[in-house]
Amino acid sequence: MMETLNAVWTALTTTNEELVNIFLFFLSFIDAYVGMLLFTTILNFETSKKQNIQYILLLSIIGFIIRIFFINPLATYVIMAFKLILIIKIFKTNFLKGLLALILQYAITILLEYIFSKIYYVLFGTTWDTLLNIPIFRVSITSLIYICVYSISKVCKHFDFNITLLDTMNKKSKTIVFTNCVLAIIVIISQFYLINFYSTNLPLLVTLLNVFILIAYFIISFISFAKINQLEETEMNLKEIKLYNKTLTILHDNIRSFRHDFANIVSGIGGYIQTEDLDGLKKYYSELLSDCQTTNNLSALTPELINNPAIYNVLATKYHKADEQGIKINLEVFLDLNSLKIKTYEFTRILGILMDNAIEATKECDEKIINLIIRNDQNKNRQLVIIENTYKNKDVNLDIIFDKGFTSKPGNTGLGLWKVREILKKNENLNLFTTKNNEYFRQQFEMYYNITKEG
Repeated sequence: MMETLNAVWTALTTTNEELVNIFLFFLSFIDAYVGMLLFTTILNFETSKKQNIQYILLLSIIGFIIRIFFINPLATYVIMAFKLILIIKIFKTNFLKGLLALILQYAITILLEYIFSKIYYVLFGTTWDTLLNIPIFRVSITSLIYICVYSISKVCKHFDFNITLLDTMNKKSKTIVFTNCVLAIIVIISQFYLINFYSTNLPLLVTLLNVFILIAYFIISFISFAKINQLEETEMNLKEIKLYNKTLTILHDNIRSFRHDFANIVSGIGGYIQTEDLDGLKKYYSELLSDCQTTNNLSALTPELINNPAIYNVLATKYHKADEQGIKINLEVFLDLNSLKIKTYEFTRILGILMDNAIEATKECDEKIINLIIRNDQNKNRQLVIIENTYKNKDVNLDIIFDKGFTSKPGNTGLGLWKVREILKKNENLNLFTTKNNEYFRQQFEMYYNITKEG
């Protein structure tokens, strides 16, 4: 028994690359999990259980195979590229956000490796490469790093610290962030090289200075991201206020006009009653109700009801665009727009495209009406956006309107509905049904609470 224990202890405390690789295979699943937990928490990824499992399994297994066929540091660089592809494809995100997720993981991991390499060297006086090939040291070092990364994720989640700027940033801001990401990758690669080859040869002062500079770089980067986020939010809020002021001005003018004409309106009603002209009264009431509905629609166009700034900007812009062309929009919102089962950026793109198409089709009609309803459908576990509009071309072919390049307007690109279909393909919980009748062209956009959809 003692001989067996001694043999096991010896295997664990001496250089044993084969045993280290066995441990690393199992540890790779933990590595994938804690890394995923870190970037999904800080970058505010919305993920499903299925996506998480896919990411962990693919990254762990294929990453381990890559390490068998490639030596460091090449293996690490190949895994970095593979991990970036997985983040973009599995979590349905854009390249910039995927790149930031990758940098976030490696920046924190390399910093921790750098710190622990020095601690272990001081304690045991052994080179970093040697320690990494001793199973008990490799497992302990790796476990400490995982515990630190996991703790950082939990602290960020507890204090609700996350970065959401990438969903609403303009092109200029994205360029700045992308440049910063490229510089960060260069820093990460150079630091990884230093850890692997010069960890024990660098003077302590140089090491401390290097760690300080690395920490300072990433702190400044995140502060810059936060400032950009603040500027983007301020700009959006200013746009929202400007649009809301425009709405309030129109609403105020309508109410003043209604008050001014109130006596005349009552007199008109009295005239129909005195002559017992019921048909005339019905027509008069219908016209009066139409004016009141316009005022009600403007009252609904408020940041309190439409409580997402990006969506409010889109709706207010389209509303005033339609109003300038004499189009009446009947707006009904019965949903918390911050609870949508879709990324805000994708929702605003789809909503903007559908509203633009509805306005274009409606402005040619004698009766210019667009009905927009946003509501829950709890019976079928979905959220609905229904856009109905009057239209002139009753022969429009519903089978080809989503084709790339299709357009009925000279000078248009025909990419709007095609882009909507591309977004739908990337999201399993989204549907769009297009129908028409003699009165209305109808788009019903569906967002399901879960992956299952009705066909």
